[in-house]
Amino acid sequence: MLERTIGVVLHQVRYNDESVIVNIYTQLHGNLGFLVKMPKQKRSNVKTLLLRPLNILEVDFDYRPNQALQRISDMKLYTSYDSLPYDHIKGTLSLFLSEFLYHALRHETENPSLFLYLCNSLQWLDRSEKGVANFHLVFLIRLTRFLGFWPNVQKSAQGMVFDMREATMVGIIPVHGQYLDSEESAFLPHLLRMDYATMHLFRFNRQQRARVLDALVEYYRMHIPEFPELKSLDVLRTVFS
Repeated sequence: MLERTIGVVLHQVRYNDESVIVNIYTQLHGNLGFLVKMPKQKRSNVKTLLLRPLNILEVDFDYRPNQALQRISDMKLYTSYDSLPYDHIKGTLSLFLSEFLYHALRHETENPSLFLYLCNSLQWLDRSEKGVANFHLVFLIRLTRFLGFWPNVQKSAQGMVFDMREATMVGIIPVHGQYLDSEESAFLPHLLRMDYATMHLFRFNRQQRARVLDALVEYYRMHIPEFPELKSLDVLRTVFS
């Protein structure tokens, strides 16, 4: 069935000399793999530019739910970026986020709220003229709400710790050892209130920002099966060190 949808490009890998496999998180069907033929003349390869990670595309394709790879008949930019491909800091964030989302959304099906969150967040980052050093922290924290493991801190009290496996505050240190200490747990409710508009007010030094990021990645690994080590993580740490 011929369909048209909007999608966010997450990842691509070469399939053969003429084609690439592209993962796109789509508005209609969630994460889909596409087999895309690429022109042999690289200088005129418009598709290469279109398929940059995190581009938001409008895609026409023949949807066949029982096939692992869909075939695109036409695609074009749905939203163009002004700064994301050209700003060094934002480019590093894009590299990290595209790799992160490729693994985090690998099995995600249709979710209109999640799709809207992705598009709005990427456009916010593109338009932002303020400091974006905390953007990835806010993005990852708020993404947990759409994936089903938003931290439950409603019963937060002095001396309690956050059980990362159960995603809730507890009064006794978990025997499995996967928890935030009492100091980090006490700060967690404040961290969860951070958003794009207020994130510049949160002043982290290099060690603090790195610790928050490491804890978030560890948290995702506990809740998403086979979540791997991220190659772009060291690059991100270096840029924001």
